[in-house]
Amino acid sequence: MEIAIVADTHMPRGPRRLPEGCVARLRAADLIIHAGDLMRLSILRELQGYGPVVAVHGNVDDLEVRMALPAVAVVPAGQRRIYVIHDAGRSAGRLERLRARYPQADAVVFGHSHIPLHARAEDGFQIFNPGSPTERRRSAHHTMGLVRADAQGLEFELIELD
Repeated sequence: MEIAIVADTHMPRGPRRLPEGCVARLRAADLIIHAGDLMRLSILRELQGYGPVVAVHGNVDDLEVRMALPAVAVVPAGQRRIYVIHDAGRSAGRLERLRARYPQADAVVFGHSHIPLHARAEDGFQIFNPGSPTERRRSAHHTMGLVRADAQGLEFELIELD
């Protein structure tokens, strides 16, 4: 199973749109995860046009998005569980804090910071932030993520889009 991961798309805003490389990966994926800050429900509908979507709301999403999407979602990925949230809090102690908060999770995907991150605990638990395909802020590139789930586990990959 291959899952495409995006967060912090912040659309619509002016001429902003998802990069073609991002759209191609969304279309090819078995599932799409959006870790919040879509802004408008129309963006969720756009993503659903590419494939099945699991999404959570973020801090800049309008009321319609907040009413339609949960704050936390669980994605079964083979024999693994990926929890999806938007804001994972301060960077200090994040891996340990998320491990304690979601003990049933094999991984937690989050957004909010626009800064890509992949970290793994000694027990195999992982956290992953795909950055943003549309608003890189302090990151060097526009990014998204992929995760491949199989019998061996979860393999996350950061994709640079520019």
